[in-house]
Amino acid sequence: MSNAVPGGATSAPEQEGHRLPTNVYPSLYELVIKTDLVASPPTFSGEALVHLDIKEDSSSVQFHYHKTLTITHIAISTSDLKTTSNLNVPLSALSLNEENDVATLDLSVLPGGGLKSGQNQTKIFFRFEAELKSAMHGYYRSEGDPDENGKKPIYGLTQFEATEARKAFPCWDEPLVKSKFAISMIAREKNTSLSNMPAISEKPWKAPSNASVDNVFNENYELGSLLGGSVALGKTEGKTEGKTEGKTEGKTEGKTEGKTESNEEGWKITKYETSPLMSTYLVAYASGEFVSLESAHHSKLTGKTVPLKIYATKDQIKQAQFALDIKKWALPVYEEIFDIPYALPKLDTLVAHDFDAGAMENWGLITGRTTAYLYDPEKSPLSAKKRVAVVQCHELAHMWFGDIVTMKWWDNLWLNEAFATLMGELVILDRIWPEWKPRSQFLKSHLQGALDLDSQRSSHPIEVDCPDSNQIAQIFDAISYSKGASVLRMLASVVGEPTFLKGVSIYLKKHIYGNAETKDLWDGISEASGLDVAKIMKNWTLKVGFPVIKVEESSDGKIKLTQNRFLSTGDVKPEEDETIWYVPLEVATLDKDGKISVDHKATLEERSSTYDLKGNDSFKLNAQTVGVYRVSYEPERLVKLGKEASKYTIEDRVGLVSDAATLARAGYAKTSGSLSLINEIVKGGEEEYLPWSQIGSALSRLSGAWWEQPESTRKAFNKFRIDLFKPLSGKLGFEGGKDELPEIKELRELIIGTLAATEDEDILKEIKERFQPFLENNDDSKIPPDLQRTIFSNVVEHGGKAEYEKLLSVYNKPPNPSTKVDAMYALTSPKDRELLDRTFKMMGDGSVKDQDLYIFFFGLSANKYARRQIAEYFVKEYDTLMKRYPDGYGVNYLVKGAFASLSSHDDLKMVKDFFKDKDIRKYKSAVAQTCDSIQAAADWVQRDSGDVEKWLKEHKYL
Repeated sequence: MSNAVPGGATSAPEQEGHRLPTNVYPSLYELVIKTDLVASPPTFSGEALVHLDIKEDSSSVQFHYHKTLTITHIAISTSDLKTTSNLNVPLSALSLNEENDVATLDLSVLPGGGLKSGQNQTKIFFRFEAELKSAMHGYYRSEGDPDENGKKPIYGLTQFEATEARKAFPCWDEPLVKSKFAISMIAREKNTSLSNMPAISEKPWKAPSNASVDNVFNENYELGSLLGGSVALGKTEGKTEGKTEGKTEGKTEGKTEGKTESNEEGWKITKYETSPLMSTYLVAYASGEFVSLESAHHSKLTGKTVPLKIYATKDQIKQAQFALDIKKWALPVYEEIFDIPYALPKLDTLVAHDFDAGAMENWGLITGRTTAYLYDPEKSPLSAKKRVAVVQCHELAHMWFGDIVTMKWWDNLWLNEAFATLMGELVILDRIWPEWKPRSQFLKSHLQGALDLDSQRSSHPIEVDCPDSNQIAQIFDAISYSKGASVLRMLASVVGEPTFLKGVSIYLKKHIYGNAETKDLWDGISEASGLDVAKIMKNWTLKVGFPVIKVEESSDGKIKLTQNRFLSTGDVKPEEDETIWYVPLEVATLDKDGKISVDHKATLEERSSTYDLKGNDSFKLNAQTVGVYRVSYEPERLVKLGKEASKYTIEDRVGLVSDAATLARAGYAKTSGSLSLINEIVKGGEEEYLPWSQIGSALSRLSGAWWEQPESTRKAFNKFRIDLFKPLSGKLGFEGGKDELPEIKELRELIIGTLAATEDEDILKEIKERFQPFLENNDDSKIPPDLQRTIFSNVVEHGGKAEYEKLLSVYNKPPNPSTKVDAMYALTSPKDRELLDRTFKMMGDGSVKDQDLYIFFFGLSANKYARRQIAEYFVKEYDTLMKRYPDGYGVNYLVKGAFASLSSHDDLKMVKDFFKDKDIRKYKSAVAQTCDSIQAAADWVQRDSGDVEKWLKEHKYL
């Protein structure tokens, strides 16, 4: 008997790579999961019968499982034309490489020494068990808010993307390995069980007393029978190794220490339809006391009715109606665009109290956190409504992009996420809520974030090599989502959106129920457009970064255009500047009557070229800001563009401000030039939310980097911001009409929030007055939902203990999820050291959920009185934080939250020194990106502090 390691397997030697061999292929998983939420601690156990196709002669089988899962029984059945062999496999034949979760099962014990090619009646049986931990990955435990008796609802749910299914059952955990799944759930009678497919039966369940692993391949064996109390050992198993503590060696108890298996409540088993082919990361199930709302989708393509439900705990279900309605509204639009019906017989959504990501596109059972799916029409702000709409539409897009057509490997993650972002957050939103101006909003929500991250030296290509699971989690970032969506938006502009969508439909139809890669998408769009899309897009997806286009004017009416890679630190090395991108120039010109004409055919496909303006003196590149690049103009042209800005589109004005401010930060131009541009645009009468938002963002970024500059400079800069923003506050006030346009609500929130940040006395006075009735008698009628976060944060920043404790009570018992988040930001806003210490104490005493800790980190880093303390907290609590997030998930956000707001070269050295002896494989990108951010900010302050001071003096602010 070999030495055992956690999980019931002996230790395996190191292997190269994290990809499984292709000698065997699972075609069907019959899976039974038993969830015991009453046990202390809660546990789950399961049985899996995996049907295998044998592609090659094999003396061993490799698959995935994680060390936290204990495998207690293995058996194998093989058949050929003459005989069937059933054999219980000793656990000593199983070894596990804990580095990559690859298990190897030695099959030399089989007759003939292994499996033979074509032996496709082979089945492997596993029995397994584990604690249902609150890990937010694998099959995990979530806890709801306490009821009036102080009791918290406890339930189990799954999160398997990217490589976490192996924590719930033994499997071939790779997206290319698509199988069918026949799932059953055993749960307490009072609980509701959910899975990807509709339930086909539900009945009382009790494990037979004579269950034995010897019988698992008998026709009358009911899968799950070994999940009861005592079970008989198979004949070849003298002992079960690697068992959890408390199990005896003479027999396999099938339970973990402390588990109480009372049948007083009774059990039931729910069986579900067999799924279509799908990847393991999309498998989903849940068990708990849920309630639901119901609607239906009537498909014009099939004539069938698809039931739609949303599940939540009973205290939250009343806020789930909007998320349910979105499914009903959006599914017909998706079917119309793709000409492919939604593929499954039902579509559920489950709202979870504990969820690491925002949401997850499990096929037929979408899951997500409360802020992603709950909306209170009376009390939630517009931003909360938009978030629910965006998340739901994004996840619905995945029903086609990712679920029915799946990337072959994680290096093509962008095929899933970029499309879901473009479709769910632009195309579909534009058709359902055009009043939200999603095409313009896309610049703020995605393009700018993509350009920011991709301008860092530590960025990566859209298609990035992912040789192992340590790297996969790190590419769920703004490159895969936002840059991917932005280059697709650019491509749609080049070929025309109807043609683009036609090509997408071709792509989906050709690969339905299968896997695909980037080339397959380009082929579909090429077929629709007649263009060589692969050639156009090659460097946009395969190369890191994007270009800045330098514009040089001459007296002959021509402009010289040169492309070079753009870096936020402004120090591109020759070896980093070898890529030539296909750049759609989209040259906009103004005639004497102020009419805009756009040259859609002009491109830059070499390092440098000239463009004939044909006598037009007023021009701008990248019309509508559809291109994924920045434009650097000469200072005189920038001033002229500022004066003409109102004649261009909203998107053009956003792009102008963003480019000028970012180029200044990177040292391509002076910061004074961007301040002058902003001044000119505002003097020109700017009233649209999105340009104002970009102005606010640019000035906030400068204010953040300058946080340790002399107080006189910071006060002078705030005077400038007040001069810009104050006139609009008088027009907008604190309250608007019921039917007010969405952008007016957002503009008011921006203006009031910015003026509060500058400590404008009038604004702070009104904020305090509006909060007072809430502080004294819980009357929040003076607090508009869209200004709630601003009001909460500022009364704590400029108040004291009473305001802090009032917001602490809101945090502990919030009326809706968005209000809880507002309270979190308020608790991170004090100036007072004692109050800040209380917040820091909360982060470690169980008061803050793991899913919410990053919000506290970002809130504290935004507070200049806590910025250094949060960095010190991360350093001091590093070991505790790593134990809290053992898989590295969440650490990416904590690293950036702790350090990315720092802006000195001493800070940069401190961060590098701290991490140099740490194992950062699982969050290496976050550390590198954080260092790049600090470097850029420190260089900017060092380079342009004098320039900013001079500009402020020239304009009488200093």
